[in-house]
Amino acid sequence: MALALFVLQLAVRILAFPVYLLNFLGLWNWICKRGFPYLMLRFTATYNKQMASKKRELFSNLQEFAGPSGNLTLLEVGCGTGANFKFYPPGCRVTCVDPNPNFEKLLIKSIAENRHLQFERFVVAVGENMHQVADGSVDVVVCTLVLCSVESQEQILQEVCRVLRQGGAFYFMEHVAAERSTWNYFWQQVLDPVWYLLFDGCNLTRESWKSLERASFSKLQLQRLQAPLSWKLLRPHIYGYAVK
Repeated sequence: MALALFVLQLAVRILAFPVYLLNFLGLWNWICKRGFPYLMLRFTATYNKQMASKKRELFSNLQEFAGPSGNLTLLEVGCGTGANFKFYPPGCRVTCVDPNPNFEKLLIKSIAENRHLQFERFVVAVGENMHQVADGSVDVVVCTLVLCSVESQEQILQEVCRVLRQGGAFYFMEHVAAERSTWNYFWQQVLDPVWYLLFDGCNLTRESWKSLERASFSKLQLQRLQAPLSWKLLRPHIYGYAVK
């Protein structure tokens, strides 16, 4: 099995040689950062259709974490195109963080289509360093399909805990590694190195639940799901919320 994995990984790398060459020349990152938002616009539209019921379930109790004033202050990390906006409750005050500034113009379109929200600002930053967001300043942090691509899950979860007020909650929905004994996990391993380049740092084999279990939350509600997605590699999911 190890030999088969090595041979297939080598074959995939050979097929993807043009991408590796562009990356070596420093051009792939430039191409990816500009093209990725439009790829995500198409992907998230399909993802939302297939995952709408699970997203509604996940975000159904957001309002329970509103502050004393009754207004919910929400920070979305890795906001992308604003695909989650329609699932947030009316009057929710939203701040968005994303390291790719090219998402902003697509985000503005989503804001215009979701007038039930009160948009605060768009911050260009990585989730591991959100120093523009004050300590304990938000009721809820949301992160969907982001932990797969961050540099350090531990660091981003530390930042989440820092910006959350005491009693606030972190909501997540992430694709993760399949069970290790399955063929799905085998193919995730085969494709992971090239997938990482093609999809802006996305990892197929991350066991993100382990980082969530190690983080300093007082309560963790985590569920596993075989998502009804067209791409089998992305079907293993975790979702839920954690309370500071």
